[in-house]
Amino acid sequence: MPKDESVEILIVEDSETDLELTLRALRQKNFANRIEVCRDGAEALDFIRGTGTFAGRNVNVQPRVVLLDLKLPKVDGIDVLRALKSDPATKSIPIVVLTSSAEERDRVESYNLGANSYIVKPVEFDDFARAISDVGFYWMVLNKPPLGEG
Repeated sequence: MPKDESVEILIVEDSETDLELTLRALRQKNFANRIEVCRDGAEALDFIRGTGTFAGRNVNVQPRVVLLDLKLPKVDGIDVLRALKSDPATKSIPIVVLTSSAEERDRVESYNLGANSYIVKPVEFDDFARAISDVGFYWMVLNKPPLGEG
């Protein structure tokens, strides 16, 4: 796999503030050599599937983890999660829902659709940075993907 095609973390986030906080926390801990950012659900699906503006992207090289917001423009996070987890080609990609929604129905639906984790974004910066750091440590260092991935 060519190094320039590898994506360790796909962040799907439309909030500029939350995106900057997430990127800063991940880079402070050096958890990701390559991060890709999508600003809406449609762009995320195009990235994963290698369609649209990502046509020609090697879809055999998938992210080690997706950090997915639920409240997204164009295609919401629940629909992105549903699409990825129902497709045999993408269902093994770990998806961490990282959202401001503390709604029980969102959490239950996310897990029912196959989310690997559900994290409510902390309001305080230090707590937010710690949560992102913990997520990065788990998915980049501790978690072992299936054979043939990662």
